[in-house]
Amino acid sequence: MKYFIRLSVLSLFTAFTFITTGLGQGYQIEAHIKGIRDSSLILGHYSRSNTQFVPKDTAKADADGNLVFKGTTNLPGGLYVILFPGNRSWVELVYSGKENNFSFTTDTLDVIGHMKVKNSKENELFYTYQNELNSKAKHIEVLRKQNGPDFQKQLIASQEEFKAFRQKFLTDNTETFTVKLLKMSSDPEIPAAPKLANGKSDSIWVFNYYKSHYWDDYDFSDIRIMNTPFLEPRLDRYFKNLVVQVPDSIIKDANKVVAKASANKDIKSFVVYYITNQYENPKTVGTEAVWVHMAQKYYLTGEMGVADDIKKRIAEKVDTMKDLLVNKTFPALTLTDPEGKKVSPQALAANYTVLFFYAPTCGHCKEASPKLKAFYDKNKANGIKVMAISTEHDMKEWKSFITTYHLEELVNGFDALKQIDFNRKFDVVTTPTIYILDKNKKIIARKMPVEQLEDFLNYYQNKMAKKI
Repeated sequence: MKYFIRLSVLSLFTAFTFITTGLGQGYQIEAHIKGIRDSSLILGHYSRSNTQFVPKDTAKADADGNLVFKGTTNLPGGLYVILFPGNRSWVELVYSGKENNFSFTTDTLDVIGHMKVKNSKENELFYTYQNELNSKAKHIEVLRKQNGPDFQKQLIASQEEFKAFRQKFLTDNTETFTVKLLKMSSDPEIPAAPKLANGKSDSIWVFNYYKSHYWDDYDFSDIRIMNTPFLEPRLDRYFKNLVVQVPDSIIKDANKVVAKASANKDIKSFVVYYITNQYENPKTVGTEAVWVHMAQKYYLTGEMGVADDIKKRIAEKVDTMKDLLVNKTFPALTLTDPEGKKVSPQALAANYTVLFFYAPTCGHCKEASPKLKAFYDKNKANGIKVMAISTEHDMKEWKSFITTYHLEELVNGFDALKQIDFNRKFDVVTTPTIYILDKNKKIIARKMPVEQLEDFLNYYQNKMAKKI
């Protein structure tokens, strides 16, 4: 089990930040930090992860390490950090939004071990827990180095001691924000699993229990959880490790998590944004359907309350993508080949058709074309055809590109009438853009890098063979 301990190095600022304001009569945090002198320090809070930090105040330490952070407006609750010069070290503070005036003393040689807090129960508890955790970790390290005959027995005893301490600590202080933080940082406790007929533990039961209790200790009504390092990593792990990466499963779980987050509008807004953003340009083939679902359910209905111009752009993208998702039949497309004849993907008899949308003046397209040609030469005997489609309208450049990169054997298409908006009609936002179609011209992959064509088709064909 993971227990909460001090976190990794912070990076300042983020492009997407929810601003939450506190109410009250201001704050005053006095500090004496031995080892700091004549230096400016920054006070701020985490923002949804341990890589995002929102600075709120600065203070100058005097020659003796004394400093004061002070403001006339209360700070938003969350897990705060005081960054030392050069961001090389820090002090963490629990700021509940209720204890606005407190003080502490510590030493840069051992921030946790030397921490003394006045007028803040939250931070007294926080550092009591951290000291016990550190003490137990040091004890275990000593046992490990001694490696005595009873090492395993002593190790288990030490772990059980801390487990008992933790359970009592959580129970005795259940109403505090500190306990919320500790619970949020830990995984659900999993009871003993039922046994299968073969005597082994039921691993599926363990997985299902873990997933169903994954969010038990998250109070989505409490806006302060936005200003901690836990929410975004928790979402990451849930959607990347616990959800089957097919649209139906992702959509089902997305709706469940958004429903939980709806207890607070700002948290809900972030969760919807997070999920939508993950699947706009996803790493897993075919999951763009999740983006379309999120856009339609939460943005285009007005539920998210975005500006009209943003809503319009989302609607336009949905209109483009809804017919270009995996398992959809590729829309009609008629072009002209170098001899002036009509060509279209639908007219190609092939087990698989690769559509390569490119611009003759595009540097990446020039790099990809030899790889595309090599792929075609290796696989053409297996019923695979490639249609290379120019998105630009200079016929001379188009024909020169075909000759230069030896693409004459491919089916080459050109919009001779200059009528096709490739961006809006076929979601060709960048070039090259690749689609893969099956023999019925159903889309089986989109936005596939040319380097992955062969591996993907081998995987897909093996997958199809197992279904027969």
